[in-house]
Amino acid sequence: MTDSYASSDDVSVATAGARAGADVVRELYGQRLDRIDKGAGDFATAADVAAEKAIVDVIRAARPDDAVLGEEGGRQGADGAVRQWLVDPLCGTLNYAVGSLLVAVNVALRDGAAAVADPFTGEVFATDGKTARVQRDGADDAPLTPTSASRLVDVNLDPPFPSAPEYRAVELLAHPGFVARFRPRVVSTTLALAWVAAGKRAAYVTDGGDLSGSVHFAAGITLCRAAGCVVTGIDGAPLGESGRGLLAAADEETHGLLLSMLRR
Repeated sequence: MTDSYASSDDVSVATAGARAGADVVRELYGQRLDRIDKGAGDFATAADVAAEKAIVDVIRAARPDDAVLGEEGGRQGADGAVRQWLVDPLCGTLNYAVGSLLVAVNVALRDGAAAVADPFTGEVFATDGKTARVQRDGADDAPLTPTSASRLVDVNLDPPFPSAPEYRAVELLAHPGFVARFRPRVVSTTLALAWVAAGKRAAYVTDGGDLSGSVHFAAGITLCRAAGCVVTGIDGAPLGESGRGLLAAADEETHGLLLSMLRR
């Protein structure tokens, strides 16, 4: 990592953890992996578990007094720990299990640094909470620049749908204003949030409750905010305990347009 993050060692820890997890995900890709049933159609694979262990090992070595909340292993560390890391070792497990490369490795310090790694492109999107950059294999890191130029909006269509019937993703996709202005994509991984920050997507929309402290979303939300994106709930309210889902847009205009459609 270059001197861009010299003021914050935490971003180096987040980046190293994300890279370690991405290495495992990439190495195990294509193998027949045991599945761990979580119920309701959800599952983890041996790659999820191994990647989380690799990430936690990095964090424990660098920050032994911090707590870690992992998707697979739950909470680890001292109960009184002031700081907590949120780890999603393989976001897009179903994609991965069927051979799709659309996955992400998410590591975030609550209210601090964060990193999202794409195991198959070698990109690592990282932030100290103030600036956001991307590092590619063998190249200096470059700032993330959100833009709505692609007009691509990624919409999460996975259940549950807690805001129905007030909000249904399929109805947003059929909205005349959406059809006239945007084109939908369904990546089914929070890698799409990093893409909003990087200018590869105009926006990302998902239903849900308060996602600000979610292991799945925390890293992507932090990236988007640091890059200058507009981030709220799908009702336009700030993210928080009373929040509803997530709307992350590259700019105010895109955010306003989508919000008007969501409210209708």
